[in-house]
Order: sequence, then structure tokens, then C-alpha cells
Amino acid sequence: GCVLVVSVIEQLAQWHNSTVKAAVERLCNYIPGKYQIIRHMLCCIDREMNADVVCHSLKLCKQDPGQPLCHLYPPPKKSFTGFSSVCAFPLLANLCEKIKYVIRNKLPFEDFDGDKFSTFPTLRGYHWRGRDCDDKNSSVYPGRRPDNWDEKSDSNCNGIWGVDPKDGIPYEEKFCKGADSQGVVLLGDSAGAHFHIPPEWMTVTQMSAKSFANLPMAFTNELDWPQFSEITGFLNSTIGGWTDSLYLRLRRRNRCNHRDLQNISQNGITYFSINIAAYLSFSLARNKLLDNPAIVTYATIGNDVCNGDRDTLAHMTTPKEMLSNVVQALRYLDSRLPNGSHVILTGLVDGRFLWDNLHDRYHPLGQLNRDITYSQLYSFLDCLQVSPCSGWLTPNETLRNLTSERALQLSNVLKEIARSEKYANFDVFYMDFPLKQTAEEWRKMGGEPWQLIEPVDGFHPSQVAAALGTSITWQKALREWPQVLGKENPFNDQIEAIFKDQGGH
Repeated sequence: GCVLVVSVIEQLAQWHNSTVKAAVERLCNYIPGKYQIIRHMLCCIDREMNADVVCHSLKLCKQDPGQPLCHLYPPPKKSFTGFSSVCAFPLLANLCEKIKYVIRNKLPFEDFDGDKFSTFPTLRGYHWRGRDCDDKNSSVYPGRRPDNWDEKSDSNCNGIWGVDPKDGIPYEEKFCKGADSQGVVLLGDSAGAHFHIPPEWMTVTQMSAKSFANLPMAFTNELDWPQFSEITGFLNSTIGGWTDSLYLRLRRRNRCNHRDLQNISQNGITYFSINIAAYLSFSLARNKLLDNPAIVTYATIGNDVCNGDRDTLAHMTTPKEMLSNVVQALRYLDSRLPNGSHVILTGLVDGRFLWDNLHDRYHPLGQLNRDITYSQLYSFLDCLQVSPCSGWLTPNETLRNLTSERALQLSNVLKEIARSEKYANFDVFYMDFPLKQTAEEWRKMGGEPWQLIEPVDGFHPSQVAAALGTSITWQKALREWPQVLGKENPFNDQIEAIFKDQGGH
């Protein structure tokens, strides 16, 4: 991160023909003032405390025993050790504790009634789960079956409540009874959480205070944008493409599904490395007796083969581990999901697409001087042992092929689970990750394959890829699994009309 920051500062000085000190001040002025943790990191960079020292003092960089000290600039005479963590600063201690809580528990920080839903957007709030409409009542939350057809209040937060004065029938009963209402749940990794670093943060020719306006939101969402994602997205995208999602399509199909979404993905997660039952029991919000069924998508599309280890093949999930842990997860879901639910297992991606389409292109940091390619970035991250995927982001073609071979083996395990395993409360389906079809569709629209990958990290699917992937998944479901999607609600127009009459949306 500090390497990126220092590169940006140097390029700002070059672009504006200013000193490095002036460039630092310019960048600090771009950062929203209330987000002091970033300002502190940037504005401490001077001759006495270079970027390496700053990053070690903030505990963003460390030197493991027996490993070389990684540094960009000549080491100062003073040792890196002995600095306090930025979280020791009184003004930042509370923020650090909030973020630690959220990252550890995957639950909304601001949840006054403890029902795992929130009225606050970030810190695992309603960008991740449907927005709570009464955060003082734990029996009111998205996804539950209506209480007494919601005659007097909106117990499931879908906006449909009250009684039609013309015939005395509750609106929820009239419009949603027998409508196959169901929610969307995603168990995923950073791709499902929709990891994204805005390229304008790295591109000095586009940089301004406006380009950093969403930085606090991005950091308190762990640099994820689930509100735009392929499974749970619900807001109009502002990050280089349109929003389309399984949730939006199900909501369009049945307006009674409003707000019934949960994205409990985690950056870097591999479910074989955790106690899946404990993880889900703490994070999943679904009551077997009180709530509607759900469509659960299990999508760890890369982390089971992706790591930053030098011996990357030895640290990949094995087929045996995959089988054991996915079955464990499904058994737990069977104990929690309401009857009539569905589970979709998504296969792993073929990540050779990344190197093939990006390695010789210039990274956003290299576009000004045409000096940094993705190949160089991948090699640098690999040297630091922080590569998001040593097996695919490498010039070693043999290693790339072996990584894809393991990914295919793990996908075949998921496919066999879907074919052979049976559960009481849900059926199981399998689908390949639709990268090839997505690329074909994008080419038909006049696009280039590299535009389907996040430009800053050169690894995750972009907003365009997420939207196109949704369309492909939906069409497959319509053809092969129509029972998963439920019926189209014939009363959608009447529901929308009532909302407009009430001044809602």
C-alpha cells in the first residue's frame, strides 16, 4: 500500500510540476478530513520518516523472523522497531476497535436489537444485508414471514403492510400469499463481496477531492462494494458499470422479496480453514421456523487455490478437504434453512484468463510514464509474499496450468456433491463460473477481455463482469432450474402503485 501511495505522490509532483512536499499536501487535501487514519499515514512522509518507516510504524508492514526486510528506500539509521501502532492514537482507537469487531464477526456494528440487520450502511450494515426497518424490535427484520399478515406494521421490512379499505384484506395477504417469497444469501470470498479499489485513486490525471469522496465508505466496507455485487447488489453502480444481481431479478420477479438479502462473504476466506458451523451460526440470519426460504449461493471462486505462499501448490485445498468441508457446510445449512430453500454451488474460475489478458498491459500506476506493467506488479507482490494468487499471477506457464488443474478438480467435487447429496430442506445445484460466456458476451458488445478484471488489483471481476455474470446465471436458471426462481408475482404492478400513492419507493 505504501509503495502505491509513494508512487502516486511522485507522479502528482511530476504531473503538477511541483515538489514532493507540495504533492503530499495536495494528496492530503484530497482525502476527506474526517478520515484521519489515511491523512496520518500520508502526511508523516518526509525526509526523516520515509514511506518504509511510516508503514512499519503503522504495523501495515512487518518483518517475519528469518525473512528479509522488504523496503523501497534505503533503510534509515534508526531501526524500524519501537513505533506505536496507529490504533494507539486516542482519536483512532475507537475506529480501530469498530473495524476489528466487524472484520472478526461479520455482523453489523450498529445493530441495536441484535437481529443481525442494521439501519447503518457500512461496517457490515445494510450494504451487506437488507435494511432493518425497526432496529429496536428484534422480531422485525427482512426475510421473515409476516406477522398476522402485517395488518398493523411491517414485520418483514418489505414495505407491504396495512389493510385494503375496499375489501378489508391485508395487502401482504392479498399480494404475497402463495407468491413463493424467498431471500438471497451469499457465502463467498472477496469476489462475492465485490472487492474494488477505484483506479482514480491511483491515476494522477484523474485525481481530485471528488475522486476520494467515497473513501470513508470504501474503507468501512473493507474495500468491498456488496451493494453493487453480482448476487446482492441493489444500488446503481458508481464504479464503472451497471448493477445487475440475483437479488434485483428476484425482487423484480416478486416485489414481496424486497430487502431480503444477505452477503456474508469475506476477503481471503477459504471455508476449509475455519469452523464452518461456528462461522455460519454466528453470521447467517435465518430462522428455520419463522423465515421465508432462501436461495443460498456458495461461491469461493478462487481462494481454495489462491495464496501468496512460495510453495503455492502445497497450500491449495485438496479435493478431499473440499468434499469434507462443503458437506459440513451443507449439513449445517440443512439445520438452519426453512424448508423449500435452494443451494447453488459455483465452480472455481479458470484464472489463466488474468495473465493471458493483462500481463503486458500497463497498470494504472504505469500509465503516466508507461513504466509499470501488470507482469511487474505481479512479480513485486510475489516477492513480498502478498500476491493474491501466486499460482495464476506468474510468468510460469506450468504453474498457471497446474493451478487451473486443481481448480477444475475442486469444481468437479462440487459438481459431484450437487449430483449425489440430498438434504431435507433444500435441493442442490451446480454451475460453472461463467467467465468464458461473460467474455463472449462482452466481445459482442464491443468490449475487450481485460475490461472484465479490476484494473488496480488485476485479479477480481470488474463491475461489468459481475453484471454480465448475473444475466448468464439467470438465463441458465430459467432454462434448467425454474423451480429455484419461484413464480412471477402477478400483483407487482399493484404493489408499485400503492407505494407511489404512499410516497414510497
